[in-house]
Amino acid sequence: MSTEQQHSAARLVDRRPTISGTEIVATLVPPRQFDHASFESYRPDPDHPSQAEARDLLQAFAGSGAPAARSGGLFGFGRKKQAAPVEAPKPGVYLDGGFGVGKTHLLAATWHATAGRKYFGTFIEYTALVGALGYAGAVGVLQGARLICIDEFELDDPGDTMLMTRLIGDLTSTGSRIVATSNTPPNALGEGRFAASDFMREIQAMSDRFRTIRIDGVDYRQRDIQGDARVLEPDAYRFALADVAASGERMTDDDFSELTAHLATVHPSAYSGLLTGVDCIGLRDVHELTDQSAALRFVAFIDRVYDAQIPIRATGVSLTSIFGGGMIDGGYRKKYLRCISRLNALTASETAA
Repeated sequence: MSTEQQHSAARLVDRRPTISGTEIVATLVPPRQFDHASFESYRPDPDHPSQAEARDLLQAFAGSGAPAARSGGLFGFGRKKQAAPVEAPKPGVYLDGGFGVGKTHLLAATWHATAGRKYFGTFIEYTALVGALGYAGAVGVLQGARLICIDEFELDDPGDTMLMTRLIGDLTSTGSRIVATSNTPPNALGEGRFAASDFMREIQAMSDRFRTIRIDGVDYRQRDIQGDARVLEPDAYRFALADVAASGERMTDDDFSELTAHLATVHPSAYSGLLTGVDCIGLRDVHELTDQSAALRFVAFIDRVYDAQIPIRATGVSLTSIFGGGMIDGGYRKKYLRCISRLNALTASETAA
């Protein structure tokens, strides 16, 4: 492929998608790779019994309208077997665990198993809905839903925490049930980042509405992957562009610096609009990121790429080593590690399976 042909390929930086509140509501369904997720298709790791226990508890929650009651703590650990007062079931379940242990699969399975009006979205999609419709408008849309699923419950600032806590309170008070996933339990959200007393109070208020389930295991995305994200030499990258074009699919071609700058001009809730019709993403001259805001925007972008299961081909440094300047050891460590896990999978083969 000539330089002229390469530069004629579609570029993500030429797209400027926007998204309305109505469009956000229409997208509040599980990502397409979880279209058929079920409790039956979830394969718990026998070496990690918490996976099967989490599946069983969520299955009971989906079927009965409340988490199954158990005595002796969350999974019966740490307490003597004795009669205990019966507590009213909490309206929410919070699935806490590491990367790639099947949390989103179980969340989608709960969504599919629940009858009635229901919504499934990421934390950022719900906050974007409030931004588009206003708080009262968002409550008006979501209120009365039987189930609200919130994926990737990782908070970046106290304002968002208070907003989501208020939203959860208003929705559960009118009968909606909540299931959320995160890599951090609700009483630890914001730990190491924010010390404001009102922020910590809001976290506790949110935590009180959830029953937390801890799920352990090995990242399934890494089980057959070794080393860093795959890097292509410039000639191999050009051949990849030509091969995808010859197959009738569409591969974009962007300079990494230009793309990270462009992401600052698009609201994260509209990042999925950048990917419409894209079958493969090409990134040239990948380099280390030292600006935290740019890094977090790229994390949000990769979350949408992973949801759409679009493979990435890249030149430069490995995408799994782009978070520099000590960021990987800071307050957003878990976000960056999740992104690294996804980048490894997206660059590992010809398809992002």
